[in-house]
Amino acid sequence: MKEFSSSTEYKPVIGFEIHVELATKSKMFSPAPNNPDEKEPNKNIDEIVTAQPGTLPVANKEAIRLAALVGLALNCQIDEWSKFDRKHYFYPDLPKGYQISQYDQPISKNGYLDVSVGGKIKRIGITRAHLEEDAGKNVHPEGLPYSLVDYNRAGCALLEIVTEPDIENGEEARAFLTELRNIIRYVGASEADMEKGTMRCEPNISVRRPGETTLPKYKCEVKNINSFKFAEAAINYEIERQTELLKEGKTPKQVTMGWNEREGKTVEQRSKEEANDYRYFPEPDLPVLQFSKDYLDDLRRAIPELPAQKRERFKSEYGLDDAAIENLINWKELTFYFEEVVSEIDEWARQEPGLDRLALIKQAANWCLQDFSAMLNAKMVNPNDAPVTPENFAELVKLIIQGKISGSAAKTVFKVMFEKGGEPLSIIDDLGLHQVSDESAILSAIDKVVAANEKAVADFRTGQEKSFGFLVGQTMKELKGKGNPQVINKLLREKLKS
Repeated sequence: MKEFSSSTEYKPVIGFEIHVELATKSKMFSPAPNNPDEKEPNKNIDEIVTAQPGTLPVANKEAIRLAALVGLALNCQIDEWSKFDRKHYFYPDLPKGYQISQYDQPISKNGYLDVSVGGKIKRIGITRAHLEEDAGKNVHPEGLPYSLVDYNRAGCALLEIVTEPDIENGEEARAFLTELRNIIRYVGASEADMEKGTMRCEPNISVRRPGETTLPKYKCEVKNINSFKFAEAAINYEIERQTELLKEGKTPKQVTMGWNEREGKTVEQRSKEEANDYRYFPEPDLPVLQFSKDYLDDLRRAIPELPAQKRERFKSEYGLDDAAIENLINWKELTFYFEEVVSEIDEWARQEPGLDRLALIKQAANWCLQDFSAMLNAKMVNPNDAPVTPENFAELVKLIIQGKISGSAAKTVFKVMFEKGGEPLSIIDDLGLHQVSDESAILSAIDKVVAANEKAVADFRTGQEKSFGFLVGQTMKELKGKGNPQVINKLLREKLKS
């Protein structure tokens, strides 16, 4: 049992059970298709999924590979031998009356994940990560006296990740879940989408009394959580609820709770089961798994650059701030697209040595996270599905940095690029949006503005700086919005000080 230092405070103790539906083409023990987006009930089923007499399971090789890959990415130990077990319980969504899972010999164990919380690194232990098959889904039609069962999800390959009770609050929980989801996505194991149900998290929460040095003898598990935001809220609610009970001299019951997002609170569902309630025994219809050293070495070489490594590289190589880095990393497809844009920027920088590479990269990151992300979200598409190629994206950024197009004009050009595709220079020519940087043309406009606004000029010369902004605006208006702001600012100040 894990020990803690004594304290005069009530201290939360939180661990997670996280279920991740692996991105395999077929199910864990049958050739039935795996499609989390399927809407028609009971379409992706077969004799094995529905437990017809005489059928036998066959383990999905790709699910085993993905499970081991996630285990290695989470710094887990993978033993040479692993096996499947039967876990017995009786619900309508479990056709066999038992679930094929893993008990005492999981694929992965004794790992950890480091997360950043409040500028500090917190290490969360990973107890185990084991394979099992998913259950179906009970459907309760409103106003009808019966329930229905959809078995489309039944039998899907599921990786259950169990953590040590190292988490102490909702903020740490959210940081951990976000980093875990990113790792799972980066290794290609799953979409890990909470809203679709391809990632489901169940926190186990208890609170230690002041002075307690061991884990409490109870824990409350919270189910029905479909977002990281609600996971954080449910944990914080449970901490407060349990702390109040302890202060009253009561001990919270060991129960399974549900999260009611409408009311923002947990509700009791049933008593929580223990391992012996499931009557585990080795699955007789499946062989023991053996992981050779060569197999695991090949998997280690297949692990891509993970979020923590990418985070460090983006900071050292690109000079991006922490917020921009996190926002990029949290959208895997946008991160890869951004890096393709950077590759194009590097090509421009090689061709034109005078270009400021870091300024171009920061500008590209801003456009990725602001205008591009907003348009992608509005259309509900990923970057590679948009008609804006990384090459054209990089060229537009270069034109902005070179002052050949204004920021407002660039937005117009980018909107056309997003809707129809095309090269930015061609669109600029078609729309007549070239930025005026010619000093003689700008000085001519300034002369007209100064002559027509004597009061504003006098106000500026007596120290009223806001008048300068007005004169800049009038000059830009004279140039029909195409004037280079930097050149206008420079020449106008020189003119007013002369």
